[in-house]
Amino acid sequence: MIRFKLIFAPQICLPMLIAEQKRKQSISEYIIFMYQTEDLIRAYNFDLKKIYKQVIQHFPLEDHKKTEIKSWYRKTADQMQKESLNKSGHLKELNLIAEELAQFNLELIKSDQAYRKIFDQAKLHINRNLALSNGQVTNPIQICLNGIYGLLILRLNGKPIDDTIKNGVQAFGDVLSYLSFKYKKRNQRE
Repeated sequence: MIRFKLIFAPQICLPMLIAEQKRKQSISEYIIFMYQTEDLIRAYNFDLKKIYKQVIQHFPLEDHKKTEIKSWYRKTADQMQKESLNKSGHLKELNLIAEELAQFNLELIKSDQAYRKIFDQAKLHINRNLALSNGQVTNPIQICLNGIYGLLILRLNGKPIDDTIKNGVQAFGDVLSYLSFKYKKRNQRE
């Protein structure tokens, strides 16, 4: 089975190419990468000059590549502002993909015994996190995405991670890995 990989170090590559590659290879990794991008843009208060100076400028790339990166961040920031995501939330496109994955999750639970087993192993952690969300999140796949992204944030901030969280995130990663793998296979046939 394909394992879900978390990438914690910035990659020296064009972010838009990373996003496109992740979208083709693992839709879950794409969503999480875009969550990181949204938070980076918010952290710099949508100031592309600061993003360029503090982030992009440090990439060991030619100036024209840095300009491409800045343009990609600008497009993403503009879309976020258009969708009123200045303080929180995710791009509509990402929410639609998460919903599509939730529907695909239901199909796989009914039709794929291996997936059902993986999902059942994660169900305790999913249900616990659904309860903790107080009804704000009802999509079990969104819970898995949030759990993986939450672990990333904890690690980036140097926070301790207890075994319960690690076990839950491992289960979420197993669900997302298999789901993303099947999603890719299904979309290749279409």
